[in-house]
Amino acid sequence: MLFSTLILIFAAALTSCEYEFVEVAEPTEPMSFAADILPIFSQNGCVTCHKTGGTSPDLTADKAYNAIYPALVNLTTPEQSIIYVKPAPSSSHAVKYTPAQASQVLAWIKEGALNN
Repeated sequence: MLFSTLILIFAAALTSCEYEFVEVAEPTEPMSFAADILPIFSQNGCVTCHKTGGTSPDLTADKAYNAIYPALVNLTTPEQSIIYVKPAPSSSHAVKYTPAQASQVLAWIKEGALNN
């Protein structure tokens, strides 16, 4: 009797459980050079050295895209793009991307490195 009562309680507990599955959607908005990539250069202090009259490439807001694309972007193998590799978190460059910033730069390149 005790055993059958335990079985009934266990069965009731299993059937009363509800599971809610949440799907995580992939971002649908493309990366924006102006809104997502350009701010990385100023946030990290890249423009301290990479400015007009300074070290190439010029990463100031009005010149950055033309300094980067196509010279530092490899659309065939985005992971080999200099603008991604040189300041990567594991590089020896003085200023490095955070892992999140590196991910953004790579995503932007994979999307075609648009000037948007």
